[in-house]
Amino acid sequence: MTLARKYIAERYLADVVCYSRIRGMNGYTGYYKGKKVSVQGSGMGIPSMGIYSYELFNQFGVDTIIRVGTCGAINREVEVGSLIFAMGCCTNSNFPAQYHLPGSFAPIADFELLEQAVLQARQMGVPCR
Repeated sequence: MTLARKYIAERYLADVVCYSRIRGMNGYTGYYKGKKVSVQGSGMGIPSMGIYSYELFNQFGVDTIIRVGTCGAINREVEVGSLIFAMGCCTNSNFPAQYHLPGSFAPIADFELLEQAVLQARQMGVPCR
């Protein structure tokens, strides 16, 4: 099975280098249309993503993260492999409590970036929700 991060790096990036193998969540950096881009695994769930996003922002100087991955769905019309653009999501875990956030905290996407992604999918004729 090819991992998504490796697949994306090898298929879309030029001059790819594996910059990290920490915790088995390999990270790759290369160039997409001349712009330096990294692809980093984040594991499963918000606690794991919290660790990796913190490290990416604070130790690697990342300024934008785009999450690519799987999700569950309760709508029977959403098939496996469907492309879904989500503005935000919540967890029922206790993860936000460590940051003294009450209730469910839903970090949300940058609207302009999300809008660009949706427009690009539509221009390419890729079905999405």
